Amino acid sequence: MEGLPDVTSFVTKLKNTLIQYHNIEDDKWRVAKKTKDVTVWRKPSEEFNGYLYKAQGVIDDIVNSIIDHIRPGPCRLDWDSLMTSLDILEHFEENCCVMRYTTAGQLWNIISPREFVDFSYTVGYKEGLLSCGVSLDWSEKRPEFVRGYNHPCGWFCVPLKDNPNQSLLTGYIQTDLRGMIPQSAVDTAMASTLTNFYGDLRKALQ
Repeated sequence: MEGLPDVTSFVTKLKNTLIQYHNIEDDKWRVAKKTKDVTVWRKPSEEFNGYLYKAQGVIDDIVNSIIDHIRPGPCRLDWDSLMTSLDILEHFEENCCVMRYTTAGQLWNIISPREFVDFSYTVGYKEGLLSCGVSLDWSEKRPEFVRGYNHPCGWFCVPLKDNPNQSLLTGYIQTDLRGMIPQSAVDTAMASTLTNFYGDLRKALQ
């Protein structure tokens, strides 16, 4: 398979990278956007010259239901307003696949639609789940889309200790949108996209 020689070592490295992000001390983050039920922070990425974003909020549902909505599958297109298409290109096992998806234009189309090809993997983490992904260098491109690149990113979802019917969802996203876009536009879009993601997800789970 293109660009992915050994799935086992690949997923181990990806999972460990996300756990490293999850253990970054609070004082390394700066608040990028705060609403009443979601906070988004950012810090310079070590992968590329943009930012690693961290988003966090409580969701009124159980872990499995939340992660089933987030990970690749038909469910995701039903509620995620940013995603316009999603195809599974290759399945390895139930929790591991390669997907190609496209996103809508943003900020009055200052950011045009993008295409991504990502490896996705879901694994147990503490009492909850981690769904993580990273873009692959997939040679087949479609001329109507700019190909973006997701450096290691993922969602940790764990039940709240005092209420297992609620879950704490923490995401780490570092997307290189590529193409000619002012960095300020990217920063505005990323913080808003993440807060909207929580709003869309909450509506879908109601």
